Amino acid sequence: MLLASLAIAAGFALLIWSADRFVEGAAATAKHAGMPSLLIGMVIVGFGTSAPEMVVSAMAALDGNPDLAIGNAVGSNIVNTGLILGVTALIAPIAVNSNIVRRELPLLLAISLLAGALMWDGDLTRADAWSLLAAFFALIGWTIHQGMRHREDAFANEMDQELTTHAMPLGKALFWLAAGLLLLIVSSRILVWGAVNIAHALGISDLVIGLTIVAFGTSLPELAASVIAARKGEHDIAIGNVVGSNMFNLLAVVGIAGAIEPMPHIAPEVLTRDWLSMFLLTVVLLVMAYGFRGQGRINRFEGVSLLVAYVAYTAYLVIQTTTPAA
Repeated sequence: MLLASLAIAAGFALLIWSADRFVEGAAATAKHAGMPSLLIGMVIVGFGTSAPEMVVSAMAALDGNPDLAIGNAVGSNIVNTGLILGVTALIAPIAVNSNIVRRELPLLLAISLLAGALMWDGDLTRADAWSLLAAFFALIGWTIHQGMRHREDAFANEMDQELTTHAMPLGKALFWLAAGLLLLIVSSRILVWGAVNIAHALGISDLVIGLTIVAFGTSLPELAASVIAARKGEHDIAIGNVVGSNMFNLLAVVGIAGAIEPMPHIAPEVLTRDWLSMFLLTVVLLVMAYGFRGQGRINRFEGVSLLVAYVAYTAYLVIQTTTPAA
């Protein structure tokens, strides 16, 4: 038990550090390759901040723990929307200036519905998983198209400023790209081992561990990125990180895990409790941030509302898990 707890702590610390190095290396490498700043922000950084979820869920699926994999994906989206955007809006209200981000919000809602529809029968087959991955590649294609058409978007300007501030030589960028990815894999393996052992020792399901501890840990890179961006006044990066990560989690994270290990017995509560909570938070985010009557904005009161929703969900999950069955 002690060794498993130390493994989780060490895995989280290494995961957060390596994810940051991986994202910086990938973004700088793409900049040296001549990729537009908007595409780096939408594709490279979006992919990079979801890398912990992807690698952890892939490792969990390889180890025969698909519940941990799907719990990590859905739980990370709940953490991203409720906790991360809630905390970020409390620090600095989030103004949504980017038209690209406003277009992504309804798309995230559609992707949430797609994932729910594929899991609704309690069975995520390899065909379902490949459907999610196909949608992921279509999303990447759409993102590239939007990035090439809207180079002067507010999100692009903020990203260009960040890349200039954190410029690094090509050799250093390639080193951190490769080293960050390797350390991501190692830290994910340590984290999954520790989480599974803790779950079994406490008699808690892999699903619940994935929805709580693992989801929170793998979402820490998004928390750091969004809070730092908000404090700098880079609001579109703050919300863009979360929206992009949520889309990648549902399509790539669930898709990769399902392609490795199909999930023939998805627990009913994944849909009636977890997916539904995630979907409702996504609807609330769309209403808050889209800006139906002008500029979208998440103010401090709305940030508190998101935080309350996250705390209520987590408390309900803990109570339901620890209450003995009648």
